[in-house]
Amino acid sequence: TGGMWAPGPQRRAGLALAVAALALALALAAWQRRRRRCPVREVLFFPSPPSCTEALLAEAAGPGSAARPCPCPLPRGECSLSRLLRHLLSARRSLEICLFAFSSPQLGRAVRLLHRRGVRVRVVTDAQYMGLQGSQIGLLRQAGIQVRHDQENGYMHHKFAVVDGRVLITGSLNWTTQAIQNNRENVLVVEGAEYVKPFLDEFERIWEEYNPINYRFF
Repeated sequence: TGGMWAPGPQRRAGLALAVAALALALALAAWQRRRRRCPVREVLFFPSPPSCTEALLAEAAGPGSAARPCPCPLPRGECSLSRLLRHLLSARRSLEICLFAFSSPQLGRAVRLLHRRGVRVRVVTDAQYMGLQGSQIGLLRQAGIQVRHDQENGYMHHKFAVVDGRVLITGSLNWTTQAIQNNRENVLVVEGAEYVKPFLDEFERIWEEYNPINYRFF
């Protein structure tokens, strides 16, 4: 009777394959879990060479938008600006922005796209710089995005953003074409509550301080 149930060579080979496949599947699942848990850590340096970001922005705008090729002669490919755009466009729920100067058309378009997708966007900026030629602030307000600004003598000089309450983007970079294409700048993109929470707390504090009901006119 024992010989009747003894596995033959083919059955043993099939069993070994099944065990190997199961082990591989378990190893892959464990690797994917580790990969998902790996926090975002990236450093970007500027200036970023002029590049075409149309395909990236069109893809974020919705299905079919990326099908139209851009006729501009600028090179395509990854660069510091495109990486910054990707981090911003990863927002699904919220985006808090605290900036001294904001005039980059590409970054302004990305923020408006997020607003249209239903992401809650709030912007704090400097009063003296928001009205300069080329500023994106007016376009953001026209799109229905909430913007608040300072009333102080000193500059609102922060330069940071928080994506979905979990990813911090900060550094020396003003979101201007001049800074992106010409200046020596740095941006740190980091995930982790110990980094993100202090910036979120600072944003909320400034947001309430700059509430229009607190404005005083002389």
